[in-house]
Amino acid sequence: MGGRVWEAGVLPAEVTRFIGRRREMSQARALMSRGRLVTLTGPGGIGKTRLALRVAAEVRRSFPGGVWLVELAALEDGEQLAQTVAARLRLGNEAIRDPLATLVDHVADQRLLLVLDNCEHVLDDCAALVGTVLRAAPDVQVLTTSRQMLGVGGECVFPVPPMVLSGDSEPPELCEAVALFADRAAAVRPDFELTASKAAVVDEICRRLDGVPLAIELAAAQLRALSAEEILSRLDDRFRMLTAGSRAALPRQRTLRAAIDWSHDLCTSQERLLWSRLSVFSGGFDLDAVDQVCSGTGIERGQVLGVLVGLVDKSVLACEERGSRMRYWLLDTLRQYGREQLAASGEEHALRERHRDYYRTVAEQAEAEWFGPDQMGWFTRLRMEHHNFRSALEFCADEPGAADTALGLAASMWIHRLGFGSFNEGRQWLGRALARDEEPSPVRVKALFVDGLLAVLQGDFDAAEARVEHCRALLPALGDGPDLSRATVTLDGLVALFQGDFPRAVSLLEDALARHQAADDAGNAAVTSFMLATACVNLDDPAATVHAERCLALCEAHGAQWSRTHALWVLGLDHFRCGRHRRAGTLIRHALRDKPLSYDQWGVAQCLEVLGWCAAAAGLGERAATLVGAAEATWEVAGSALTGLGHLQAGHEQCTSALRAELGDAAFAAAVRTGKQLTLEQSVAYAWEEPGTPGPPPAPREAPVQLTRRERQVAELVAEGRTNKEIAAKLTISRRTAEGHVEHILTKLGFTSRAQIAAWAARNDTGDQIGDHTGDHAV
Repeated sequence: MGGRVWEAGVLPAEVTRFIGRRREMSQARALMSRGRLVTLTGPGGIGKTRLALRVAAEVRRSFPGGVWLVELAALEDGEQLAQTVAARLRLGNEAIRDPLATLVDHVADQRLLLVLDNCEHVLDDCAALVGTVLRAAPDVQVLTTSRQMLGVGGECVFPVPPMVLSGDSEPPELCEAVALFADRAAAVRPDFELTASKAAVVDEICRRLDGVPLAIELAAAQLRALSAEEILSRLDDRFRMLTAGSRAALPRQRTLRAAIDWSHDLCTSQERLLWSRLSVFSGGFDLDAVDQVCSGTGIERGQVLGVLVGLVDKSVLACEERGSRMRYWLLDTLRQYGREQLAASGEEHALRERHRDYYRTVAEQAEAEWFGPDQMGWFTRLRMEHHNFRSALEFCADEPGAADTALGLAASMWIHRLGFGSFNEGRQWLGRALARDEEPSPVRVKALFVDGLLAVLQGDFDAAEARVEHCRALLPALGDGPDLSRATVTLDGLVALFQGDFPRAVSLLEDALARHQAADDAGNAAVTSFMLATACVNLDDPAATVHAERCLALCEAHGAQWSRTHALWVLGLDHFRCGRHRRAGTLIRHALRDKPLSYDQWGVAQCLEVLGWCAAAAGLGERAATLVGAAEATWEVAGSALTGLGHLQAGHEQCTSALRAELGDAAFAAAVRTGKQLTLEQSVAYAWEEPGTPGPPPAPREAPVQLTRRERQVAELVAEGRTNKEIAAKLTISRRTAEGHVEHILTKLGFTSRAQIAAWAARNDTGDQIGDHTGDHAV
């Protein structure tokens, strides 16, 4: 037995400042007002004990019988639990013949709070004792901390979250995780000062450590010998570095590894095995993925769910419902720990292969079902799995003999690239895969087609034409298969359309449409009808209406919601051609209504552009110029530019010329500038409004997104075309840290590609000096 005894109502004095946790304290107190048993759960080091003691101190006046803390961490035998609790309540220090009966008799008519700290290793015994006490003593309340809930009737469970990290609208120095680091840093380095530049580094440390208090405190202790920047650069080896805990603490609280070892020891052999296998995932996963990737030797398919639930119960896995699926993830520190175990087991390569194969299957299924009622669902799922797809592609890129697999996976992801505008990233993966395997094959032609498609949307016509010629050159060696031929003709027609060669585009696309219809390929028939309608609008050809209506009919017949938004847009464009400007605006606003759901920034830009034309035709000059500016900004973040989109050039030039004449150069430029400053959400909200007045949009209601100076420096280097390795060398940070900065920038700005970061950096240039990387601040 072990532990200390405190007087009734007297809790141990705090030896360090209690930082933050206001929301958690409020939530825990609310649970205590609703139930007699509250359990604080969470992984090791998350701060369960500290939070429980602070909550107990705040409510102790409500308990005349006192607040009694029983520390169970050192208790090795659960059979001694009742004896330990009875001793803490001073019911006898010698062995009591029936300690549970004595305890129950003592507390039966008292109003007291019993705090049981660290129950996880004697869970069953705690559950039995607490259940007995609660049934016998109606005025007793129990507050427990455990890595796993007790499972007692009436138990209210509060999962303690990580500490709050900095958000988009507040500087890092105001967040509680950074405040904790700064407080503990000052204890070991009295001269430590949390300047704005230092706060940015500390914020990144806290993010890399998942906001876990123990890890943050251990990192702060390293300031005795390292700078904050040096600590950050060494977090890839966090288990070896974070070892300087308090000598007064329990052994498992002195190092980060020891804290996780304790959780690992509490797991069953199957839970440990699954934990290691789950580390192969990146950014989260669902049950289907776990079934496919992690079952096998040691864990049969039918056992996976039970073992997974065990890891959730033990606070190893976090989970959250996303749509109709539960999403699971490991904190990064727990994932690294699991990856060490996986490497030691010798299973890592095999698990990465299974991970790759599973996500290749998901990509192929998404591609096969892209034109149907699950279209939007697939977009959402592919976006959630973005990190796993990237991990699978990285594995393919480095794996000998996997070039063909890399090509297939990268090419199958075209629907994801179109739906989320990640053109640049898609082309990077395709380029790497195409360079590794130059053997003629159907999958190579497909990859060339997809790369050419993305190149067209970026306005890179030289690359697109080169891909068309390469496809043609490969066709004879592959038997000139009909599927390959129609793909090549379609791409050739798209290049002609975007280059403004509309007669040639119509000829090629009519040929492609006939091929798609003969193959009963409704999806590609709809896409080709869309392109034909656009070409015919530019020729003022009434056939545009036929093609646009066919496109819409195909989309509605197959329930393809995202494709339908493009069909509505091109139908609106045809109405604009016919002079029905009000009807055109209505159709395009309907198209825009569903665009944000798919993060289709390229499609949003098309809508904003033509709505600007409609507003100009209605005499709403300032509104029209604002929409044109918003469209220009959206093209940039989508990784494209209107200058490369020949099918819109003539209409854009006519519109802007008329607006300059109506408003004057200065007023036109001011309105365009207003539109360019809007966020994507603000642009869409403004475009949704019925055009009644010509005024500019209202001032944004939410604060603009803030990047730290370090993040802005990284964004500027991305805009220069630097790789993560080059950024790391330039800023004297680790490659992993550079990758983390890029990921945070993408998350903060709501982007999916480096090209979007580059466009944003160009629009928001403040002249930061890249060489000065000691003065980080929130901007």
